[in-house]
Formats: sequence, structure tokens, C-alpha cells
Amino acid sequence: MALPPERAHPSPGTASGAHAIALEIIAAVAANGIIGAGGGMPWRLPDDLKRFRALTSGHAVIMGRRTWASLGRALPDRQNLVVTRQRTLDAPGAEVASSLEEALACVRMPSPAFCIGGAELYAAALPRASRLHLTEIARSFAGDTRFPPFDRAAWVEVAREAHVEPGPHGLAYDYLTYERR
Repeated sequence: MALPPERAHPSPGTASGAHAIALEIIAAVAANGIIGAGGGMPWRLPDDLKRFRALTSGHAVIMGRRTWASLGRALPDRQNLVVTRQRTLDAPGAEVASSLEEALACVRMPSPAFCIGGAELYAAALPRASRLHLTEIARSFAGDTRFPPFDRAAWVEVAREAHVEPGPHGLAYDYLTYERR
């Protein structure tokens, strides 16, 4: 998937320099803000997973330790970076960093880098992210992990695609792209 050249700009809050890299957030969020339940996702949207793969392949993905554990392996065709305070974390196929800043300094793949969760890392990434790729699910789910609140006035919606999952339940969701104002 070819990326437009504007995606290579430094993100807000990034010091300019040779290693400035754009940071983007990608998440699927239920109507009540839930993003996870019991170490997994409380829904199954195969097309959303395909979109995730298409957007993040060829880029760095930055995740927290619990997100790493929920994946069970490194994501192929991506530089996997795990942010954790556990410096001895065994993460085959991934690099371990102690902070979002340290993870961004380790990025070797083309801009942008994607923050893929969880909640604490999303909260740390929101102030410096230049773009949000959200799958907004039009239904509430039970869960134990929420996407952090953010000031929607600081973002402008630049793309929206409505979808309904095939099948008897017909789960409705939208792919949205927001850019920082």
C-alpha cells in the first residue's frame, strides 16, 4: 500500500531533526469506549483486521506489554516495539523499550509509526499523534479496557467509510480517519 508523502512529516510535539517520525494511532473502539476484554477484543471484524494489516505493514508498530501478550507473536512485515517497564521481557521478534519516546527513537521503518495499544500507551501517544485511524463500532460491549478520552475539537475528520458486518447480527461500524487541527 503506497503512502502519500504527507505522512512522512514530523508529528506534533516531536523535536525536528533527522529522526523525526510521524506517530499515528490505530484502534477499534466500541460505542461505549471499550477496546478490550480479558486480554482480547470483544468482537470479531475480519475486514477491520485486514485494514489494520494494510495500514501497518511496512511500518513500526508500538504496543504495550499486555497488547504484546494478547497478540502472542510478532506481527509480520512490521517492526514490533513493546513498551514496558519490564526490561527483561522475553519478546521474540520485537524490541523492548521503556517509554514511547524510547520506542520512537528505535524506529527504523518508514514513517509513520503506529501506536496499536493498549489504553495507557494510547493515552501517552494522543498528545503527539498526527492522525487517528479509528474503527468506530456502533454498539456497546462489555470489557475492561477503554480508549482514553480525547478532545474531538482538536481533530478534523478527513475520511469515513460505513460498513456492516455480514451475518445475522450485522454489526455496523465506520472506518474514520482524523487529522490533528
